[in-house]
Amino acid sequence: MRHGDKIKNLGRKASHRAALMSNLACQLIEHKRITTTLAKAKALRVYAEPLITRGKTDSMHNRRVVFSYLQDKAAINELFSVVGDKVASRPGGYTRIIKLPRRMGDAADMAMIELVDFNEIYKKDSKEGAAKKTRRSRKPAAAKTAAPAASAPVAEETPAAPEATAPEAPAAEGTEESNA
Repeated sequence: MRHGDKIKNLGRKASHRAALMSNLACQLIEHKRITTTLAKAKALRVYAEPLITRGKTDSMHNRRVVFSYLQDKAAINELFSVVGDKVASRPGGYTRIIKLPRRMGDAADMAMIELVDFNEIYKKDSKEGAAKKTRRSRKPAAAKTAAPAASAPVAEETPAAPEATAPEAPAAEGTEESNA
């Protein structure tokens, strides 16, 4: 039984699995998109996303932590310069997994895993400069500022409003009577 066993072993020993994830993560960072099996792509997402989060803040400590996982200076430089700057405003979810047709030889489920911010096809053209809207805050900022501004003019216009509506009401009734 495998109760509570949350790690995806991928049919490998721990050292082989660590080397596989390191190599896949380096290739994902360098090429921005790789094709692999679905199981490896799902395991890579769990492995790579915390490293990309570390890449958002360029410090010596973060570089050393990421280097302990990846062991590739070129990938680390790419992560902290290009990828880190591009995903700085994103609060998570840096990768996307797209399922592909099965592999011809052994019918394995294939998938393409890519960095979300580097795909030009799925980007919205209308909001290129705007940051991605998140659902972390329940109350919109516009409603907080609009409520006090809207209440002040309403209090000033309240006495003038009944005077303006009184003459209009008989004119509307008179037009209905002439039509009838």
